[in-house]
Amino acid sequence: MMTPTRLGAVAALALALVAILCLPRTDARAAPPADTDCLECHGDDETMSMVRGGKTVSLYVRPGVLPASAHAKVACIECHAGFNPEEVPHRPGIAPVACMPCHKDAPSKHAFHAATVASELKTHGQASCKRCHGTHDVRPAAAQAPKSSAKDLTAACAPCHAEIVRHYDQSAHGRAAAAGVETAPRCVTCHEAPITGGPEATAAQKMEQEKLCLSCHLDDPGVRARMTPSAGFIAAYEKSVHAAALREGKAESATCTDCHGSHEMAKGFEAESRSHKMHIPATCGACHEKIAKEFAGSVHATAVAQGNLDSPVCTDCHGEHTILKVKDRDSPVAPANVSERVCSPCHSSVKLMAKYGIRSDRFKTFDDSFHGLAIRGGSVSAANCASCHGSHGILPSTDPSSMTHPSRIAQTCGECHAGATAAFASGKVHVETSQEEGPLLYWIGIVYTLLIAFTIGGMLVHNAFDFARKANHRLRVRRGLEAGEPPVSQALYVRMTKSERVQHWLLFVSFTLLVLTGFALRYPQAWLFEGIQRFSGTLFEWRGIIHRIAGVVLIGAAFFHVGYLTMTARGREFFRDMRPKRSDLADVRNALRYYLGRTHERPRFGRFSYIEKSEYWALVWGTVVMAATGVVMWFQDPFIGLVSKLGWDAARTIHVYEAVLATLAILVWHLYFVVFNPDVYPMNLAWIKGTLSEAEMREEHPLELEEMERKKRQEKAPGATPPHDGGRE
Repeated sequence: MMTPTRLGAVAALALALVAILCLPRTDARAAPPADTDCLECHGDDETMSMVRGGKTVSLYVRPGVLPASAHAKVACIECHAGFNPEEVPHRPGIAPVACMPCHKDAPSKHAFHAATVASELKTHGQASCKRCHGTHDVRPAAAQAPKSSAKDLTAACAPCHAEIVRHYDQSAHGRAAAAGVETAPRCVTCHEAPITGGPEATAAQKMEQEKLCLSCHLDDPGVRARMTPSAGFIAAYEKSVHAAALREGKAESATCTDCHGSHEMAKGFEAESRSHKMHIPATCGACHEKIAKEFAGSVHATAVAQGNLDSPVCTDCHGEHTILKVKDRDSPVAPANVSERVCSPCHSSVKLMAKYGIRSDRFKTFDDSFHGLAIRGGSVSAANCASCHGSHGILPSTDPSSMTHPSRIAQTCGECHAGATAAFASGKVHVETSQEEGPLLYWIGIVYTLLIAFTIGGMLVHNAFDFARKANHRLRVRRGLEAGEPPVSQALYVRMTKSERVQHWLLFVSFTLLVLTGFALRYPQAWLFEGIQRFSGTLFEWRGIIHRIAGVVLIGAAFFHVGYLTMTARGREFFRDMRPKRSDLADVRNALRYYLGRTHERPRFGRFSYIEKSEYWALVWGTVVMAATGVVMWFQDPFIGLVSKLGWDAARTIHVYEAVLATLAILVWHLYFVVFNPDVYPMNLAWIKGTLSEAEMREEHPLELEEMERKKRQEKAPGATPPHDGGRE
């Protein structure tokens, strides 16, 4: 049993142990300092600093900055680690602040500074985290507007990229950003992803650069709303020759920044812009050096250099975003388009040409020429404006170096017409039809116009009276007001032999083809020919071949007919019956009296009336004229050298007018009497079957029918010698 003394000792020991256990626990290590501990020194003395790398570095931290920053909940020692806070001054060799342990996504978000992020030179590097984001004043992500404003961003980038920032501040993008436009791009807008530009960029890298520009200018409605160019205009670059070349891997092809600049981008109407008209030749010349040099000596470039903005530069002819290859049929500078779509808008402008004392009819006089008509018909080989005047190095014709200078015309023509001489090139390429400039062609046009007007007009009047009189007679017979023709036999009479029908078919087919293919050249934009041309792109080549073949057939049929007239009995009889006679004048007079109601007796015609005779001899005349002028046009090179360009133009003019006259005559005269004449409607079938009925003979050729009946009676007379029947095949 424990004595009281021993019990007291144990109790004292227990109390001592409890006391020890209840005392505050102490650690061998010092407690970590709070931010306030750090600020007792670093937030108190603004002059606090140290020397690092030979430079004085401030160690002062303004109180209140850190609590307002993105790192408000981050203790000082979480970034400034690796030192003993009791050591004042702190020991040297403190590790630089490391951002990566917390910001592990920095590499993906800072691709533009990939090298800096990868090396983790976060504090002492040239492009460190704190240079852009700050130190203790790092803004929270939700409140970065002040820091990411144009002014703050450029200020952050300027220490390293001073010259680039200067260009940006002066650019359209920089000015818009400074004005507070929300959609204006800042540095990181474009550089958030790695961008490689300049000569070392690959085609793939330049395509990424292009997509970056389009992400705003095409895909952002807010940006598009502030731009003058339409979305279609912007997107057109994708179809251009430049974009196509990039897709083929040609890195030298131009993208947005090549033409508009990058940091120094300016709007097209601004004088310092690369895309300003005054700078376009230099901008394009950066890639197209040879062409730029050629253009620099042209009359257009000279005018532009003098400040004349009416004069064209590269984009006026080739387009801007829609630049296509020359061989592309949709390109404005394609051979089939350059005259009408590039040269004509300026050189056909009366106001613009009057301003500079230049004739405004140059395109019209070219368009009316064979070259112009051929191009309108779809030819890609016919000469256009650029073929004679040049494309980039255009000079006035008074310049000895010009392709159109009198001393060089033969050489220029010789590019297409081998062996062209001075005589060949003596005429005017542009077809002049005015009385002052081209009196010969002018008077040919006047004479033929009057001839067509009076001839076709007279035919129309004649046929109108003929139709009215015959139709009225048919109606009156139908109503019983006049007696009809007495019944006749169903006998058939030979009107055209097989040989004559073959000649007629050859004439019909060749003439029809000549009309269609000829007017396809003269009026290529007419609805019929334009539709055929859209259906077949090779229409013009086939048109020319078919036209020449039909011409040969027509001339061959003419020679065949001459042989028929001279070498056969029926042919000689045909010629005798077709010769004009005095009685034809009496027939005309009797017909007019009948048409005007002066007599009820119809005019009586023999085998050929004045109607057939006038048509036949007009056909003879037209065939001779068309064949002669057609041969001159076909073999143009030797004939131009022989009769000069003016003589060839005269032949072409006559050919065209004669074709119009012949076509209208066939439609108005021949087609009426064979089809629409009330006496034969719906058609006179003699050209197909070769025969006419007795009723048709009595109406159209009563005198011939009477002669044929007289011959038959003579044949039946006793002892009579049967005469030759020219009516049999």
